[in-house]
Amino acid sequence: MALSAKLQLRQSQALVMTPQLMQSIRLLQFTHTELERFVDDEIERNPLLERQEVVEEAGRDEPEASHEAEGETDWFASGLDASAETLAERLDTSLENVFPDDPGTQDRLGPDLSLTWKSAAGGQGDGTFDFEDMAAAAVTLRDMVDEQIAFAFPDRTEALIARELADALDDTGYMRGDLCEIAARLGADRATVEAVLDTCQGFDPAGLFARDLRECLALQLRRRDRFDPAMAALIAHLDLLAKRDFAALRRICKVDEGDLIDMLGEIRALDPKPGAGFVASAAETVVPDVVVKPAPDGSWTVELNPETLPRVLVDQAYFAHVCSHAKSPAERDFLSDCMQSANWLTRSLDQRARTILKVTSEIVRQQDGFLVNGIRHLRPLNLKTVADAIQMHESTVSRVTANKYMQTPRGVFELRFFFTASIASAEGGDAHSAQAVRHRIRQMIDEEDSSNVLSDDAIVDILRKDGVDIARRTVAKYREGMNIPSSVQRRREKRAMAGVEA
Repeated sequence: MALSAKLQLRQSQALVMTPQLMQSIRLLQFTHTELERFVDDEIERNPLLERQEVVEEAGRDEPEASHEAEGETDWFASGLDASAETLAERLDTSLENVFPDDPGTQDRLGPDLSLTWKSAAGGQGDGTFDFEDMAAAAVTLRDMVDEQIAFAFPDRTEALIARELADALDDTGYMRGDLCEIAARLGADRATVEAVLDTCQGFDPAGLFARDLRECLALQLRRRDRFDPAMAALIAHLDLLAKRDFAALRRICKVDEGDLIDMLGEIRALDPKPGAGFVASAAETVVPDVVVKPAPDGSWTVELNPETLPRVLVDQAYFAHVCSHAKSPAERDFLSDCMQSANWLTRSLDQRARTILKVTSEIVRQQDGFLVNGIRHLRPLNLKTVADAIQMHESTVSRVTANKYMQTPRGVFELRFFFTASIASAEGGDAHSAQAVRHRIRQMIDEEDSSNVLSDDAIVDILRKDGVDIARRTVAKYREGMNIPSSVQRRREKRAMAGVEA
Protein backbone atom coordinates (compact mmCIF):
# COMPACT_ATOMS: atom_id res chain seq x y z
CA MET A 1 0.00 0.00 0.00
CA ALA A 2 1.38 3.37 -1.03
CA LEU A 3 1.56 6.10 1.58
CA SER A 4 0.61 9.60 0.55
CA ALA A 5 -0.36 12.89 2.20
CA LYS A 6 -3.93 14.13 1.72
CA LEU A 7 -5.89 17.22 2.75
CA GLN A 8 -9.39 16.61 4.04
CA LEU A 9 -12.00 19.18 5.14
CA ARG A 10 -14.23 18.17 8.05
CA GLN A 11 -16.99 20.07 9.80
CA SER A 12 -17.94 19.30 13.40
CA GLN A 13 -19.57 20.93 16.41
CA ALA A 14 -17.94 21.26 19.80
CA LEU A 15 -18.58 23.22 22.98
CA VAL A 16 -15.76 25.68 23.51
CA MET A 17 -15.27 27.14 26.99
CA THR A 18 -14.21 30.71 26.37
CA PRO A 19 -12.45 32.56 29.21
CA GLN A 20 -15.51 34.74 29.75
CA LEU A 21 -17.80 31.71 29.93
CA MET A 22 -15.51 30.07 32.45
CA GLN A 23 -15.49 33.27 34.51
CA SER A 24 -19.30 33.43 34.40
CA ILE A 25 -19.45 29.89 35.76
CA ARG A 26 -17.02 30.83 38.52
CA LEU A 27 -19.21 33.77 39.52
CA LEU A 28 -22.02 31.37 40.40
CA GLN A 29 -20.05 29.71 43.18
CA PHE A 30 -18.52 32.90 44.59
CA THR A 31 -19.59 33.89 48.08
CA HIS A 32 -20.74 37.49 48.43
CA THR A 33 -17.35 38.41 49.92
CA GLU A 34 -15.49 36.85 47.00
CA LEU A 35 -17.89 38.52 44.57
CA GLU A 36 -17.30 41.94 46.14
CA ARG A 37 -13.55 41.44 45.87
CA PHE A 38 -13.85 40.38 42.24
CA VAL A 39 -16.03 43.39 41.35
CA ASP A 40 -13.60 45.73 43.12
CA ASP A 41 -10.76 44.33 41.03
CA GLU A 42 -12.78 44.80 37.84
CA ILE A 43 -13.63 48.39 38.77
CA GLU A 44 -9.97 49.11 39.47
CA ARG A 45 -8.95 47.76 36.04
CA ASN A 46 -11.84 49.15 34.02
CA PRO A 47 -12.31 52.96 33.90
CA LEU A 48 -15.86 52.57 32.57
CA LEU A 49 -17.11 50.80 35.71
CA GLU A 50 -18.01 52.33 39.05
CA ARG A 51 -20.20 51.63 42.03
CA GLN A 52 -23.77 52.85 41.90
CA GLU A 53 -23.56 54.36 45.40
CA VAL A 54 -20.75 56.71 44.34
CA VAL A 55 -22.82 58.07 41.46
CA GLU A 56 -25.89 58.48 43.65
CA GLU A 57 -23.94 60.54 46.21
CA ALA A 58 -22.53 62.73 43.46
CA GLY A 59 -26.03 63.19 42.11
CA ARG A 60 -27.26 64.38 45.49
CA ASP A 61 -24.39 66.83 45.95
CA GLU A 62 -24.38 68.18 42.38
CA PRO A 63 -27.72 67.50 40.74
CA GLU A 64 -26.92 69.62 37.72
CA ALA A 65 -23.98 67.36 36.84
CA SER A 66 -25.87 64.09 37.10
CA HIS A 67 -25.41 61.94 34.01
CA GLU A 68 -28.55 60.05 34.85
CA ALA A 69 -30.61 63.25 34.71
CA GLU A 70 -29.27 63.91 31.22
CA GLY A 71 -29.88 60.34 30.07
CA GLU A 72 -26.20 59.85 29.26
CA THR A 73 -25.41 56.96 31.60
CA ASP A 74 -26.54 53.43 30.92
CA TRP A 75 -26.37 51.70 34.23
CA PHE A 76 -27.24 48.28 35.55
CA ALA A 77 -27.88 47.24 39.15
CA SER A 78 -27.33 43.58 39.78
CA GLY A 79 -29.22 43.64 43.07
CA LEU A 80 -32.67 42.62 41.89
CA ASP A 81 -35.47 44.12 43.91
CA ALA A 82 -38.08 41.84 42.40
CA SER A 83 -39.03 38.86 44.48
CA ALA A 84 -39.75 35.35 43.29
CA GLU A 85 -43.23 34.49 42.18
CA THR A 86 -45.45 33.67 45.16
CA LEU A 87 -45.66 29.92 45.62
CA ALA A 88 -48.99 28.45 44.63
CA GLU A 89 -49.69 26.48 47.74
CA ARG A 90 -50.89 28.53 50.70
CA LEU A 91 -49.06 27.70 53.89
CA ASP A 92 -50.64 28.37 57.27
CA THR A 93 -47.77 29.28 59.58
CA SER A 94 -47.16 31.46 62.58
CA LEU A 95 -43.85 33.11 63.38
CA GLU A 96 -42.30 33.23 66.81
CA ASN A 97 -39.53 35.55 67.90
CA VAL A 98 -36.68 33.44 69.20
CA PHE A 99 -35.09 36.38 70.97
CA PRO A 100 -37.14 39.11 72.72
CA ASP A 101 -36.69 42.60 71.39
CA ASP A 102 -34.21 44.77 73.23
CA PRO A 103 -36.12 47.74 74.67
CA GLY A 104 -33.24 49.93 73.66
CA THR A 105 -31.22 52.57 75.44
CA GLN A 106 -33.87 55.25 75.53
CA ASP A 107 -36.42 52.92 77.14
CA ARG A 108 -33.94 52.21 79.91
CA LEU A 109 -32.76 55.77 80.46
CA GLY A 110 -35.87 57.74 79.59
CA PRO A 111 -37.21 59.09 76.29
CA ASP A 112 -35.75 62.58 76.64
CA LEU A 113 -32.20 61.65 77.65
CA SER A 114 -29.53 62.66 75.15
CA LEU A 115 -26.00 63.98 75.29
CA THR A 116 -24.57 66.89 73.33
CA TRP A 117 -20.97 66.91 72.22
CA LYS A 118 -18.41 69.57 71.38
CA SER A 119 -16.29 69.52 68.27
CA ALA A 120 -12.51 69.81 68.30
CA ALA A 121 -12.82 73.48 67.47
CA GLY A 122 -14.92 74.05 70.56
CA GLY A 123 -18.24 74.30 68.75
CA GLN A 124 -21.40 72.56 69.90
CA GLY A 125 -22.44 69.53 67.88
CA ASP A 126 -26.05 69.02 66.93
CA GLY A 127 -26.04 65.24 67.13
CA THR A 128 -27.17 63.00 69.94
CA PHE A 129 -24.94 60.54 71.75
CA ASP A 130 -25.91 57.01 72.62
CA PHE A 131 -24.54 55.27 75.70
CA GLU A 132 -24.28 52.09 73.59
CA ASP A 133 -21.38 53.75 71.74
CA MET A 134 -19.46 54.08 75.02
CA ALA A 135 -19.20 50.34 75.65
CA ALA A 136 -15.82 49.44 77.08
CA ALA A 137 -13.54 47.27 74.98
CA ALA A 138 -13.77 43.61 75.93
CA VAL A 139 -10.85 42.28 77.97
CA THR A 140 -8.73 39.81 76.05
CA LEU A 141 -6.90 36.86 77.55
CA ARG A 142 -3.55 38.50 76.82
CA ASP A 143 -4.61 41.71 78.57
CA MET A 144 -5.48 39.75 81.70
CA VAL A 145 -2.21 37.80 81.60
CA ASP A 146 0.01 40.83 80.93
CA GLU A 147 -1.50 42.67 83.88
CA GLN A 148 -0.70 39.78 86.22
CA ILE A 149 2.81 39.37 84.80
CA ALA A 150 3.58 42.99 85.64
CA PHE A 151 2.80 42.40 89.31
CA ALA A 152 4.15 38.84 89.66
CA PHE A 153 7.64 39.36 88.13
CA PRO A 154 9.59 42.41 89.24
CA ASP A 155 12.72 40.85 87.72
CA ARG A 156 12.98 41.85 84.05
CA THR A 157 14.44 38.51 82.96
CA GLU A 158 11.64 36.52 84.53
CA ALA A 159 9.07 38.95 83.08
CA LEU A 160 10.57 38.41 79.63
CA ILE A 161 10.28 34.62 80.04
CA ALA A 162 6.70 34.98 81.28
CA ARG A 163 5.73 37.03 78.24
CA GLU A 164 7.31 34.41 76.00
CA LEU A 165 5.19 31.76 77.71
CA ALA A 166 2.14 34.00 77.29
CA ASP A 167 2.84 34.15 73.55
CA ALA A 168 2.42 30.37 73.49
CA LEU A 169 -1.10 30.47 74.99
CA ASP A 170 -3.94 29.35 72.75
CA ASP A 171 -7.48 30.73 72.87
CA THR A 172 -8.51 28.24 75.56
CA GLY A 173 -5.66 29.21 77.94
CA TYR A 174 -3.37 26.21 77.36
CA MET A 175 0.39 26.71 77.00
CA ARG A 176 1.36 25.03 73.72
CA GLY A 177 5.04 25.94 73.60
CA ASP A 178 8.02 23.67 74.25
CA LEU A 179 9.94 24.64 77.39
CA CYS A 180 13.29 23.44 76.06
CA GLU A 181 12.86 25.41 72.84
CA ILE A 182 11.82 28.55 74.75
CA ALA A 183 14.79 28.21 77.12
CA ALA A 184 17.22 27.79 74.22
CA ARG A 185 15.78 30.77 72.35
CA LEU A 186 16.03 33.06 75.38
CA GLY A 187 19.38 31.75 76.59
CA ALA A 188 17.92 30.68 79.94
CA ASP A 189 18.15 27.37 81.72
CA ARG A 190 15.14 25.08 81.78
CA ALA A 191 14.83 25.21 85.57
CA THR A 192 14.27 28.98 85.44
CA VAL A 193 11.66 28.64 82.70
CA GLU A 194 9.86 25.94 84.70
CA ALA A 195 9.89 28.15 87.80
CA VAL A 196 8.35 31.02 85.84
CA LEU A 197 5.74 28.66 84.39
CA ASP A 198 4.90 27.43 87.89
CA THR A 199 4.24 31.04 88.96
CA CYS A 200 2.16 31.71 85.85
CA GLN A 201 0.04 28.66 86.61
CA GLY A 202 -1.10 30.48 89.73
CA PHE A 203 -2.69 33.27 87.68
CA ASP A 204 -6.40 33.86 87.48
CA PRO A 205 -8.51 32.24 86.24
CA ALA A 206 -7.34 28.94 87.68
CA GLY A 207 -6.08 26.51 85.07
CA LEU A 208 -4.22 28.99 82.85
CA PHE A 209 -0.85 27.90 81.42
CA ALA A 210 -1.73 24.20 81.73
CA ARG A 211 -0.19 21.97 79.10
CA ASP A 212 -3.01 19.45 78.88
CA LEU A 213 -6.46 18.77 80.31
CA ARG A 214 -5.16 16.74 83.26
CA GLU A 215 -2.86 19.55 84.37
CA CYS A 216 -5.63 22.12 83.86
CA LEU A 217 -8.04 20.24 86.13
CA ALA A 218 -5.30 19.53 88.67
CA LEU A 219 -4.43 23.24 88.91
CA GLN A 220 -8.03 24.12 89.64
CA LEU A 221 -8.37 21.36 92.23
CA ARG A 222 -5.18 22.48 93.97
CA ARG A 223 -6.58 26.01 94.11
CA ARG A 224 -9.62 24.53 95.91
CA ASP A 225 -7.40 22.34 98.14
CA ARG A 226 -9.11 19.22 96.78
CA PHE A 227 -6.26 17.48 94.99
CA ASP A 228 -5.98 14.48 97.32
CA PRO A 229 -4.63 11.04 96.27
CA ALA A 230 -8.08 9.77 95.25
CA MET A 231 -8.73 12.83 93.09
CA ALA A 232 -5.22 12.58 91.61
CA ALA A 233 -5.96 8.98 90.60
CA LEU A 234 -9.23 10.07 89.00
CA ILE A 235 -7.51 12.85 87.03
CA ALA A 236 -4.84 10.38 85.89
CA HIS A 237 -7.52 8.13 84.38
CA LEU A 238 -9.73 10.55 82.48
CA ASP A 239 -9.93 8.00 79.67
CA LEU A 240 -11.96 5.71 81.94
CA LEU A 241 -14.17 8.65 82.87
CA ALA A 242 -14.81 9.30 79.18
CA LYS A 243 -15.82 5.64 78.78
CA ARG A 244 -18.14 5.87 81.84
CA ASP A 245 -16.33 2.91 83.39
CA PHE A 246 -17.24 3.85 86.96
CA ALA A 247 -16.54 0.39 88.37
CA ALA A 248 -12.90 0.61 87.30
CA LEU A 249 -12.64 4.16 88.66
CA ARG A 250 -13.94 3.09 92.08
CA ARG A 251 -11.35 0.35 92.16
CA ILE A 252 -8.46 2.60 91.06
CA CYS A 253 -9.38 5.53 93.31
CA LYS A 254 -10.16 3.17 96.24
CA VAL A 255 -13.45 4.91 97.04
CA ASP A 256 -17.03 3.76 97.33
CA GLU A 257 -19.87 4.76 95.01
CA GLY A 258 -20.93 7.74 97.11
CA ASP A 259 -17.43 9.23 97.22
CA LEU A 260 -16.99 8.71 93.48
CA ILE A 261 -20.26 10.53 92.81
CA ASP A 262 -19.05 13.45 94.93
CA MET A 263 -15.75 13.52 93.04
CA LEU A 264 -17.55 13.51 89.70
CA GLY A 265 -19.62 16.45 90.88
CA GLU A 266 -16.44 18.38 91.67
CA ILE A 267 -14.98 17.57 88.25
CA ARG A 268 -18.13 18.83 86.54
CA ALA A 269 -17.76 22.15 88.37
CA LEU A 270 -14.31 22.76 86.84
CA ASP A 271 -13.61 24.69 83.65
CA PRO A 272 -11.73 22.65 81.02
CA LYS A 273 -11.12 25.82 78.94
CA PRO A 274 -10.26 28.62 81.37
CA GLY A 275 -9.23 31.04 78.63
CA ALA A 276 -12.30 30.62 76.44
CA GLY A 277 -14.27 33.25 78.34
CA PHE A 278 -12.08 36.05 77.02
CA VAL A 279 -12.29 37.78 73.68
CA ALA A 280 -9.98 36.10 71.19
CA SER A 281 -11.10 37.30 67.79
CA ALA A 282 -14.17 38.83 66.27
CA ALA A 283 -16.71 36.29 65.10
CA GLU A 284 -17.70 36.49 61.47
CA THR A 285 -21.38 37.18 60.89
CA VAL A 286 -23.13 35.08 58.29
CA VAL A 287 -24.92 37.32 55.79
CA PRO A 288 -27.75 35.47 54.02
CA ASP A 289 -27.81 35.59 50.23
CA VAL A 290 -31.56 34.93 50.06
CA VAL A 291 -34.39 36.01 52.35
CA VAL A 292 -37.59 33.97 52.64
CA LYS A 293 -40.60 35.78 54.09
CA PRO A 294 -44.24 34.88 54.62
CA ALA A 295 -46.52 36.64 52.13
CA PRO A 296 -49.67 38.43 53.29
CA ASP A 297 -51.80 35.66 51.76
CA GLY A 298 -50.02 32.95 53.78
CA SER A 299 -47.64 31.75 51.06
CA TRP A 300 -43.90 32.43 50.74
CA THR A 301 -41.88 35.03 48.87
CA VAL A 302 -38.21 34.61 48.01
CA GLU A 303 -36.03 37.69 47.65
CA LEU A 304 -32.35 38.27 47.04
CA ASN A 305 -30.54 40.11 49.80
CA PRO A 306 -29.39 43.42 48.23
CA GLU A 307 -26.50 43.60 50.72
CA THR A 308 -24.83 40.63 49.02
CA LEU A 309 -25.29 41.85 45.44
CA PRO A 310 -22.92 44.51 44.14
CA ARG A 311 -24.39 47.30 42.01
CA VAL A 312 -22.20 48.56 39.18
CA LEU A 313 -22.55 51.31 36.58
CA VAL A 314 -21.33 51.43 32.99
CA ASP A 315 -20.59 55.06 32.12
CA GLN A 316 -21.64 55.35 28.48
CA ALA A 317 -21.16 59.13 28.44
CA TYR A 318 -17.54 58.86 29.54
CA PHE A 319 -16.95 56.13 26.94
CA ALA A 320 -18.35 58.31 24.14
CA HIS A 321 -16.32 61.31 25.27
CA VAL A 322 -13.03 59.43 25.48
CA CYS A 323 -13.59 57.61 22.18
CA SER A 324 -14.07 60.92 20.40
CA HIS A 325 -10.61 62.02 21.59
CA ALA A 326 -8.80 58.72 20.93
CA LYS A 327 -5.73 59.37 18.80
CA SER A 328 -4.64 55.87 17.84
CA PRO A 329 -6.17 52.48 16.99
CA ALA A 330 -4.57 51.04 20.14
CA GLU A 331 -6.47 53.49 22.34
CA ARG A 332 -9.74 52.74 20.56
CA ASP A 333 -9.14 49.00 20.92
CA PHE A 334 -8.46 49.43 24.63
CA LEU A 335 -11.69 51.36 25.13
CA SER A 336 -13.61 48.80 23.12
CA ASP A 337 -12.24 45.99 25.26
CA CYS A 338 -13.17 47.90 28.43
CA MET A 339 -16.74 48.39 27.20
CA GLN A 340 -17.03 44.74 26.22
CA SER A 341 -15.73 43.67 29.63
CA ALA A 342 -18.07 46.04 31.44
CA ASN A 343 -21.10 44.80 29.51
CA TRP A 344 -20.07 41.22 30.18
CA LEU A 345 -19.81 41.89 33.92
CA THR A 346 -23.28 43.44 34.13
CA ARG A 347 -24.83 40.60 32.16
CA SER A 348 -23.03 37.99 34.27
CA LEU A 349 -24.12 39.59 37.53
CA ASP A 350 -27.68 39.74 36.26
CA GLN A 351 -27.61 36.09 35.21
CA ARG A 352 -26.04 35.06 38.52
CA ALA A 353 -28.75 36.83 40.51
CA ARG A 354 -31.56 35.33 38.45
CA THR A 355 -30.07 31.84 38.69
CA ILE A 356 -29.73 32.04 42.48
CA LEU A 357 -33.31 33.25 42.73
CA LYS A 358 -34.58 30.44 40.50
CA VAL A 359 -32.75 27.71 42.41
CA THR A 360 -33.70 28.96 45.88
CA SER A 361 -37.34 29.39 44.88
CA GLU A 362 -37.49 25.73 43.90
CA ILE A 363 -35.81 24.74 47.18
CA VAL A 364 -38.47 26.67 49.10
CA ARG A 365 -41.21 24.99 47.08
CA GLN A 366 -39.75 21.56 47.81
CA GLN A 367 -39.15 22.22 51.52
CA ASP A 368 -42.29 24.15 52.44
CA GLY A 369 -43.14 21.49 55.04
CA PHE A 370 -39.93 22.30 56.89
CA LEU A 371 -40.66 26.03 56.86
CA VAL A 372 -44.11 25.44 58.32
CA ASN A 373 -43.65 22.51 60.72
CA GLY A 374 -39.94 22.18 61.45
CA ILE A 375 -37.11 19.77 60.82
CA ARG A 376 -39.19 16.60 61.21
CA HIS A 377 -40.90 17.57 57.95
CA LEU A 378 -37.69 18.13 55.98
CA ARG A 379 -38.06 16.22 52.72
CA PRO A 380 -35.31 14.16 51.07
CA LEU A 381 -33.90 16.22 48.24
CA ASN A 382 -30.97 16.02 45.83
CA LEU A 383 -29.42 18.33 43.26
CA LYS A 384 -30.86 16.45 40.30
CA THR A 385 -34.43 16.92 41.50
CA VAL A 386 -33.99 20.70 41.66
CA ALA A 387 -32.08 20.79 38.36
CA ASP A 388 -34.80 18.85 36.54
CA ALA A 389 -37.56 21.04 37.99
CA ILE A 390 -35.97 24.30 36.81
CA GLN A 391 -34.43 22.82 33.64
CA MET A 392 -30.81 23.51 34.54
CA HIS A 393 -27.75 21.34 34.69
CA GLU A 394 -27.00 19.63 37.98
CA SER A 395 -23.53 21.19 38.12
CA THR A 396 -25.10 24.66 37.90
CA VAL A 397 -27.31 23.93 40.91
CA SER A 398 -24.27 22.60 42.77
CA ARG A 399 -22.35 25.83 42.15
CA VAL A 400 -25.29 28.01 43.16
CA THR A 401 -25.80 26.22 46.47
CA ALA A 402 -22.11 26.24 47.46
CA ASN A 403 -21.29 28.51 50.42
CA LYS A 404 -24.56 30.45 50.27
CA TYR A 405 -27.14 30.95 52.98
CA MET A 406 -30.89 31.40 53.20
CA GLN A 407 -32.65 33.37 55.92
CA THR A 408 -35.98 31.80 56.85
CA PRO A 409 -38.46 32.27 59.70
CA ARG A 410 -36.79 29.23 61.32
CA GLY A 411 -33.27 30.64 61.14
CA VAL A 412 -30.38 31.03 58.72
CA PHE A 413 -29.36 27.84 56.92
CA GLU A 414 -26.75 26.97 54.34
CA LEU A 415 -28.42 25.99 51.08
CA ARG A 416 -26.75 22.57 51.23
CA PHE A 417 -28.69 21.94 54.47
CA PHE A 418 -31.86 21.39 52.45
CA PHE A 419 -30.30 18.54 50.43
CA THR A 420 -30.45 15.29 52.41
CA ALA A 421 -30.41 11.60 51.65
CA SER A 422 -33.58 9.56 51.40
CA ILE A 423 -34.66 6.82 53.82
CA ALA A 424 -37.44 4.56 52.63
CA SER A 425 -40.82 4.44 54.31
CA ALA A 426 -41.79 1.24 56.12
CA GLU A 427 -45.36 1.58 54.91
CA GLY A 428 -44.67 2.35 51.28
CA GLY A 429 -45.41 6.06 51.61
CA ASP A 430 -43.19 9.08 51.05
CA ALA A 431 -39.50 8.68 51.89
CA HIS A 432 -38.02 10.37 54.94
CA SER A 433 -35.14 12.82 55.07
CA ALA A 434 -31.95 11.56 56.73
CA GLN A 435 -31.62 14.90 58.51
CA ALA A 436 -35.13 14.56 59.93
CA VAL A 437 -34.38 11.01 61.10
CA ARG A 438 -31.19 12.20 62.83
CA HIS A 439 -33.20 14.87 64.61
CA ARG A 440 -35.76 12.27 65.70
CA ILE A 441 -33.00 10.00 67.10
CA ARG A 442 -31.43 12.84 69.06
CA GLN A 443 -34.84 13.87 70.38
CA MET A 444 -35.57 10.37 71.64
CA ILE A 445 -32.18 10.13 73.36
CA ASP A 446 -32.56 13.58 74.96
CA GLU A 447 -35.85 12.44 76.50
CA GLU A 448 -34.28 9.38 78.15
CA ASP A 449 -33.89 8.92 81.88
CA SER A 450 -31.70 6.55 83.87
CA SER A 451 -34.47 3.92 84.04
CA ASN A 452 -35.33 4.01 80.35
CA VAL A 453 -32.24 4.18 78.13
CA LEU A 454 -32.95 3.17 74.53
CA SER A 455 -30.70 0.73 72.73
CA ASP A 456 -30.13 1.01 68.99
CA ASP A 457 -32.56 -1.87 68.44
CA ALA A 458 -35.23 -0.10 70.49
CA ILE A 459 -34.74 3.06 68.44
CA VAL A 460 -35.12 1.03 65.24
CA ASP A 461 -38.42 -0.43 66.51
CA ILE A 462 -39.79 3.02 67.43
CA LEU A 463 -38.81 4.49 64.07
CA ARG A 464 -40.36 1.59 62.16
CA LYS A 465 -43.60 2.11 64.06
CA ASP A 466 -43.44 5.72 62.86
CA GLY A 467 -43.03 4.50 59.28
CA VAL A 468 -39.24 4.82 58.91
CA ASP A 469 -37.57 1.74 57.41
CA ILE A 470 -34.08 1.97 58.88
CA ALA A 471 -31.39 -0.57 59.76
CA ARG A 472 -29.69 -0.83 63.14
CA ARG A 473 -26.27 -0.08 61.67
CA THR A 474 -27.69 3.14 60.18
CA VAL A 475 -28.98 4.20 63.60
CA ALA A 476 -25.55 3.47 65.09
CA LYS A 477 -23.86 5.48 62.33
CA TYR A 478 -26.13 8.49 62.86
CA ARG A 479 -25.68 8.26 66.64
CA GLU A 480 -21.90 8.14 66.41
CA GLY A 481 -21.94 10.99 63.89
CA MET A 482 -23.72 13.13 66.50
CA ASN A 483 -21.12 12.12 69.17
CA ILE A 484 -23.74 10.26 71.22
CA PRO A 485 -22.34 7.34 73.26
CA SER A 486 -23.82 3.86 73.30
CA SER A 487 -26.77 2.92 75.49
CA VAL A 488 -24.46 1.21 78.02
CA GLN A 489 -22.34 4.33 78.41
CA ARG A 490 -25.40 6.59 78.56
CA ARG A 491 -26.96 4.42 81.29
CA ARG A 492 -23.79 4.63 83.42
CA GLU A 493 -23.57 8.39 82.96
CA LYS A 494 -27.25 9.04 83.76
CA ARG A 495 -27.08 6.96 86.91
CA ALA A 496 -23.94 8.74 88.03
CA MET A 497 -25.40 12.16 87.22
CA ALA A 498 -28.59 11.25 89.05
CA GLY A 499 -26.51 10.47 92.13
CA VAL A 500 -24.60 13.77 91.80
CA GLU A 501 -27.80 15.82 91.53
CA ALA A 502 -29.31 13.99 94.51
